[in-house]
Amino acid sequence: MFITGKIQKGYVNRFSEFGAFLSDVPQGETEILLPKKFVTKEFQVDDEITVFIYRDSEQRLTATTQTPLLQLGEIGVLEVVGSIQTGYFLNMGLDKDLYMPYNETKGHPQKGKKVLVMVYKDFADQLCATMKIFNHLKDGTHFKVGSHVTGTVYEIKPEMGAFFAVEDQFHGLIPKHELYKEIKEGAKLEARITRVREDGKINLSIREKSAVQIISDLDVIINALDASEGVLYLNDESDPEDIKRRLNLSKRAFKRAVGRLLKEGKIQIFEDGIRKL
Repeated sequence: MFITGKIQKGYVNRFSEFGAFLSDVPQGETEILLPKKFVTKEFQVDDEITVFIYRDSEQRLTATTQTPLLQLGEIGVLEVVGSIQTGYFLNMGLDKDLYMPYNETKGHPQKGKKVLVMVYKDFADQLCATMKIFNHLKDGTHFKVGSHVTGTVYEIKPEMGAFFAVEDQFHGLIPKHELYKEIKEGAKLEARITRVREDGKINLSIREKSAVQIISDLDVIINALDASEGVLYLNDESDPEDIKRRLNLSKRAFKRAVGRLLKEGKIQIFEDGIRKL
């Protein structure tokens, strides 16, 4: 039985001017068309070939030898290549683009933007995409605290943080206090696991552990001092957003690095900020 949205085996039953008709078993009764453009001279009756199955614009099951970027039920990043009033079209590596209904989007993705989506089938057995992936991500109880992982930011809620799909498959969150720099939805990041909750959801940080991170934070402050004639008008009383905007550091990281530089005798603190020695 052919399954829409999956890569599977097909067997050549016969040829016609339109292409090759395939069945799901050798000399089977159920047939679907592999269009002529994908048929090579080497194909013979009863040959086994690997194809991807989808429905064409007329709802007919169709085969292709092209390899899709995602299959049914998979989550991954696809590029927006067009839109109509009711939704968007995504490039999934086939001649036919993947449709994403408007009510399955978040925000208004522009052409050229890459979005994290899951492939599903609608009531008519057509392949579609959804950006609403939260309920389709898996729990990651097998991950270890301290491990470094990659993934995609798929939603940002200022009151909570950035929702992060670990390896594009597992539930993750970068808490708001870890968002020391601007992060956009769709961003691919490397992060460090700080906690694996009992329910399998993962907390992450895009900063290294303090002992490692502070070295680069020191460089940030020293470079900022050098660029401003050795004086930086930031201190313990400065607004966290001002520190973040000017240095891309959290206030906590700024204070920690300033303390280290002071201890090493590299800076001096005065009423309105710090001065390089």
